[in-house]
Amino acid sequence: MAKKVVATLKKEGGPEMVKVIRTIRSAKSGAYTFREEIVSTERVQDVLAKK
Repeated sequence: MAKKVVATLKKEGGPEMVKVIRTIRSAKSGAYTFREEIVSTERVQDVLAKK
């Protein structure tokens, strides 16, 4: 899977994109899950501030 993301980010417009991985804890079970998003560099702080 990592190869696919790297190839996608190397396309035109790729240098302005970053992959953000957040951990989210489930209120029901207490288990952690990971949510991955590819966003522009301008939106990184907005995505990380989101709950």
